[in-house]
Amino acid sequence: MSDDDQWYFDLSTGNVTQGKIGNVFNRMGPYPDEATARRALEIVAARNAAADSQDDEES
Repeated sequence: MSDDDQWYFDLSTGNVTQGKIGNVFNRMGPYPDEATARRALEIVAARNAAADSQDDEES
């Protein structure tokens, strides 16, 4: 799958795009499909919570 087929979430606009459109510093992804890209912030929040939990367990 090429980068043009992947989906991205733009932090500055909240838009989801197919392909690397927009500023690299505002772009999250790639994601395999549009629906997953729309959930980018939820996915990041869940990953951060899991990492924080793991850090707490290791302390």
